[in-house]
Amino acid sequence: MANAYDIFSGVCVFVVSVQLLRKVFPWIYENLLGPKLFGSAVKLREMGSWALVTGATDGIGKAYAKALAKKGLNVVLVSRTRSKLENVAKEIETESRINTKIIAVDFTSGPEIYETIAKQTAGLEIGVLVNNVAMCYDIPERFLQLPDQDKLTTDLVTCNVISVTHMCSLVLPGMVNRRKGVIINISSVSSVIPSPMLAVYAATKAFVTKFSNDLATEYAKHGVLIQAVLPGPVATNMSKIRKSTWLACSPQKFEGDALRTLGIARQTTGYYPHALIQKIMDILDFLTPAGARLVTLKTLEHARAEAHRLAAANK
Repeated sequence: MANAYDIFSGVCVFVVSVQLLRKVFPWIYENLLGPKLFGSAVKLREMGSWALVTGATDGIGKAYAKALAKKGLNVVLVSRTRSKLENVAKEIETESRINTKIIAVDFTSGPEIYETIAKQTAGLEIGVLVNNVAMCYDIPERFLQLPDQDKLTTDLVTCNVISVTHMCSLVLPGMVNRRKGVIINISSVSSVIPSPMLAVYAATKAFVTKFSNDLATEYAKHGVLIQAVLPGPVATNMSKIRKSTWLACSPQKFEGDALRTLGIARQTTGYYPHALIQKIMDILDFLTPAGARLVTLKTLEHARAEAHRLAAANK
């Protein structure tokens, strides 16, 4: 009997050890050791002479555009407002002395915008694509209480989902032909943790995460590196976080850390405090799924109430 107990104990220790090797050590390497000690070995300039960034006039998109320019790539800036595009292009050309090209389109519009982008990028060797453009709720809200619900949900899907698939369709063939290229799809940590009060937004980002991972498998043998980046809170206009903190970092800090994971992690939060958020929620969800959902619901309900309070105070 004692011998059987010893065998069972040994098997349990072995299973736990294997799980530690499979889960914990890769997490430590992808989020801490790899980016901090080694950094990315991907030579972006060798992928092609141009990078294309959507949603390039603010926040994470602007930070990526500037970082890629500093690495010597010419940059195609794609966003909605021409005046903002012109300002960002001027900043980048002054700082990095590379060429820029601007394309003003609204990603909540129809398929005609992709014809415009295709025409204006014809002949450009695009080696890096950053699919960053996205939209979210103004404040966390229940599905049935979303303002102008039909339009908002349609716009969310069109901007967050259709843009990623169409931009990959435009750029990926050239990368496959050259057998090299990098695609970075900006998703959200909300795509992999409970996100009540952000249901439609989180669902669109879950598509981006899943699409990116499977596309990466399909085209790895063609020399194309595809990464899903799942940020948590970042101090941007979309998040309405005005001041950066250790947890809600600046776009520049986020981009700097995220680029160091390229080639190390196929799916990453980009910034290790956001990886901690995901890991804590994963553990909580394992221990008590209902508790994990309740924590996020109460957190986002509080954020909603606070937004309404501030709006009332500013009237």
